[in-house]
Formats: sequence, structure tokens, C-alpha cells
Amino acid sequence: MSRYWSPLVHTLDPYVPGEQPKDQRYIKLNTNESPYPPSPQALAAIPAAGGELLRLYPDPNGDVLKDAVAGFFGVGRANVFVGNGSDEVLAHVFQAFFRQGRPVLFPDISYSFYPVYAGLYQVDARLIPLREDFRLALEDYPPDNGGIIFPNPNAPTGMALTRDEIEALLQRNRDSVVVVDEAYVDFGAETVVPLTAHYPNLLVVQTLSKSRALAGLRVGFAVGDPALIEGLERVKNSFNSYPLGRLALAAAAAAVADRAHLEQLCSRVVQTRTVAQQGLEQLGFQVLPSRANFVFARPPGGDAGAFYQALRNHGILVRHFNKPRIREYLRITIGTDADIAALLAACRAILARKAA
Repeated sequence: MSRYWSPLVHTLDPYVPGEQPKDQRYIKLNTNESPYPPSPQALAAIPAAGGELLRLYPDPNGDVLKDAVAGFFGVGRANVFVGNGSDEVLAHVFQAFFRQGRPVLFPDISYSFYPVYAGLYQVDARLIPLREDFRLALEDYPPDNGGIIFPNPNAPTGMALTRDEIEALLQRNRDSVVVVDEAYVDFGAETVVPLTAHYPNLLVVQTLSKSRALAGLRVGFAVGDPALIEGLERVKNSFNSYPLGRLALAAAAAAVADRAHLEQLCSRVVQTRTVAQQGLEQLGFQVLPSRANFVFARPPGGDAGAFYQALRNHGILVRHFNKPRIREYLRITIGTDADIAALLAACRAILARKAA
């Protein structure tokens, strides 16, 4: 039925999410989901928010969640925007801030939704190459731009910038919005939310899908200057006044308030990440230094496509991006200790078979 599409739709190259197979049970290390359950407080909040109240619309402002985020970071409610997953928040960012007649800048190896949004909203984009060692060098970003966006830690590499490196960019780039996508920040990087008090052009976006184990609820938020938040609100209220339902708002607010659970979950993931990195390196993998809940690793010989399929045959899913510069690498989510033990055992078996 493509003859009914608009001309724009014909040009789109949509985002491809990680595989969610139904043919058998796999150890899923391909979509960066949490291997552990959400906060018990979040789970308890869901039935309490349901019942007959579901006949009513949720709060369009999401104030209960805004207040939880504001309390967590020590900012005001006016500094917080909430949305249906950080992907929706990022979509609003492209509409609200990046249609400036100058290109938005983002890394050439990064979250693959950025070029998708640039195409969808017809935003001119310029990709800035990572260095040969996959380092994101902010000094490579020129001042003549219509905005800058990058993840920290970066995805799919897992490598992180320091707060000082990001502040140095902000000091020389004051005329356009800088968006730091902190989807994985809780696993070992430094949040730059404190810098939003000093730089009115800084917006920080986070998700509850990873470190708070709520991928199934689809909740994200942004923190920044009230003027930036108002711009997002204007776009959101021109698109969907009720992006978050009652259950999502209640559970998300409870999850944000439960600092102890966040710290415990992240600590377990970081410990297992060390085991995974060391185990893969002992098998001859090249593993980039990760501050995320995944590692980016090159198998011996670099044939990542074949290694991906071999792991799949062993019942283990990882992510392979068949793209320039990274097609020899696999992105491997950090699962439980048992998941990683199974991964390493499968890798040993695959390498032994190749050696034979």
C-alpha cells in the first residue's frame, strides 16, 4: 500500500530494535534490559494506583513523577519533563530545539535513533566521527551548530566522558542546546544534572528502563532550565497531553524514590560486568572500557557476525551491528552471574570448535 504514503515516509530508515524472538527461550543479552526486578516499592504502587480510578485520565502534567525526579536531583518541578520513555523525550527534543537551519551534531557511532529522528523531523544532521579508539572527543564538535546530542556513556561502545569534559564543551558552546542522553549513567558514569543550574542550554535525558528495571512501563524524563522544559511541554501538548498512564506514573515515582534499590541493582550489574570483561579478555576478546550495563567486544578474528550466530545456536542472544567500523564487535548486555557464566562457556566452546 506504499502508493498512499507521503513522500517523507518513502525516505525514512526506521530504527530497528533488538531481537525479541518467540521461537524458543534464550538467554537475552541483546537489549540491555535489567536482569533483576524493579523496586518492590514500584511493584506495590501499581495495584494501589489501579482499580476503578483507571476510568479517569491520568494527570497530564505527571506531577507525582516530576516531584520524585526533582527530589532525587535537588531541583525544582519546573526543571523536570516526563514522557513515554526517553525515546519520546528525545523525539520532542529534535522538534523543540534542533530545527535551527544549522546541523545538529552527534557521533557517527552512537544511539541509532538519532539519525532516525533527524530524518523523520527533517533536521539537518552532521555526524562527528569517534576517534580510532572509539573515544568521543568533544573538542571535535565545532561551535557553528544547531544543537549537539550524545549519550554518556555512549552506546554501543559503553565508553564514558567525565563531567569536566562535558563542562568544557558547555563553556565554549553557549548558543545552541546541548543534550546529554544518560540512559546508562547509573552504571558508573557521572551525571551532569548538577551543571543544569549553571548552563541554561544543557538538557539531560534519562530513562527508567535500565537501572530502574522498568523497560516495560516506558518512562523517561529530562532535567534542564525551565525555559527548555517549557519548550518540551509545548511540543508534548501539541502531540499527546497524556503520555503516561496512572500505573506508570505511580510505579515510576516510587522507583525514583527508592535510592537503596537503585544502588543495589547497579552494584550487582557492575560486579558482573567486571567478571564478563575479564572472562572475555582471557578468551582473546578485545573489550572496550564500559561504564554501562553492557560491554562492546571484538571476538578473536573479528568475525562478529558468525560469532553472533554461533551464540544464537547456543541459545544466547547478543547484538551485532553490521555497520562500518563496528561490524567486528558484539554488544553484550550484562545479565545475571549465571547468564554470564553461560555466555563464557558458550564462547569457550565456539572458540574450541574453531581451533579444532
